[in-house]
Formats: sequence, C-alpha cells, structure tokens
Amino acid sequence: MQKSVFRKTIEIIIFAVFIFFLFAPLLSLGIWSVALRWYWPYTLPQKIGFDYWLQALGITKSLTLGAVNVVPAFLLSLGIAIIVVIITMAIAIPAGYSLAKLKIPALLKGVILILFLLPRAFPQQPVFLNLMLMFNKIGLSGTVLGVIFVHIVVGLVFAVWITASTFSSIPPELEEAARSVGATRLKAFLKVTLPISTPGLIASAVFVFLTSMDEFTGTFFVGLPFVTTLPMTLYSASGSNIQFASVIAILLLIPSILFMIVIQKFLKAEHLGGMGG
Repeated sequence: MQKSVFRKTIEIIIFAVFIFFLFAPLLSLGIWSVALRWYWPYTLPQKIGFDYWLQALGITKSLTLGAVNVVPAFLLSLGIAIIVVIITMAIAIPAGYSLAKLKIPALLKGVILILFLLPRAFPQQPVFLNLMLMFNKIGLSGTVLGVIFVHIVVGLVFAVWITASTFSSIPPELEEAARSVGATRLKAFLKVTLPISTPGLIASAVFVFLTSMDEFTGTFFVGLPFVTTLPMTLYSASGSNIQFASVIAILLLIPSILFMIVIQKFLKAEHLGGMGG
C-alpha cells in the first residue's frame, strides 16, 4: 500500500514538472505581452495593458522603442507560406507517390530519401550563405522570389517523407481493384488513392506551412535587407523590447495551435506508416 502511494506521488510530481516546463514559457509570454511595467523584485507586473498589442496590430501609433506595425510582416509571411505550400506539395505528391508505389529498389529508395534530407543535414548558416552568394549573381538575393525558393527547399525535406509514408500506408490492392474494372493509373490515383491519402497530405501541407512561417535563417541570409517576415521582426524586437517580442511570438504560435488541431482531426497513425515496398 505504501509503495503504491509512493509510486503515485512520484508520478504526480513528474507529471507536474512536465506540465510546468511545457506551459511555463507560454504563460511567461502571455504575461510579458501585457506587462507595461514589470521590474525586479516584483513577481507580477505592476501595470498591465494591451498597448503593445495595439501597436503591433497597427491600431495605435508605435511610440515604444522596437515596436512597429507587424501586420505587413505577418501578411508577407502568410503569403509566402501559402505559395510555398502550393509549389512544395505539387512537387512532393508525385515524388512521394513514386517512391511509395513504383518498383524502386529499396537501396535506391533509401538513397533518394536521404538526398531530400541533405539540406538539413549540414549546418544551416553555411548552406544559406552559399545560397545567398549564388542568388547575388542571378539577382534573387533580397527578393521575395529568392525567399520562396529557400522555403521550398526546406519544406521539401518534410513533405516528401510524409507524403511517401502516407502513400505507403495505402494497400496497393485498392488501386489494382480500380484498374481491374477499366480505370487508368491516373484515374485510380485520383479516385481511390488521393481521397484516402487526404489526411496525410493535409498534415504534410500544414507542416510545410508552419516551417515556412517560422523559417528565419534562410530568410535572414537571402531576404535581407528588403524582405522582412514575422520571424525577422521578432529577431529585431527581441534585442530591444521583450514585451513586443512576446506579442510577435504569440502571433507566431497561432498557426502552431491550428496545426495541432488539424493533426488531431485528420492525421491517423496509419498515415505515418513505414516506407515498406
């Protein structure tokens, strides 16, 4: 009995510590975003308000050091992310389907998948620095188009793996049955495979979207000084205004929360099945 009580106590403590480390940073962001005056040694802010929120959203004029209207940066990030999702998924869906369904030797399939990981296998600063030098020569450095290209390269790493795993989880007998009654390979894909794989493809698209929204290093090297996304604004504010930086961080969290909702609703465990032949 005593061992049971002791074990439950330990479990509760471990769970409480886990919850604390999970939500304490979020709680701190929320408090800092409304803290107008908060100095040591006070535990809570002496004055709270939504001044920084109003300045960030452009409702009131920015008078605080480091505070700017972030709506243009947010809309730019959103627009880039949407374009990146469309182009990335247009590449990832046929690539993932080919890797999952075509009779490719297992070794070659593994090599191809590893090649898609190469952009993330090396330190990101040298990779993006070289991209910046290349883009300087062809006029893409400091342009939205250059930033979109970088985000596509980063997003493909995840999109191809997720889509390939999604298509691998679908029994090939389903397409074979459709083709046995006269459907072409394309029609079988559009009418059978694609609808079944929709949850996994949605998850892949949302993951690419969030990766683009959060991408900083590539945007920093390729986009400066003319392309300012929300992560770039957060970087600028973090060195001078912690309250304003907290507001931007919360704005960046909103897509992540939506991502978790989408994943919980659409993505099932079988869509993350292995890359079996």
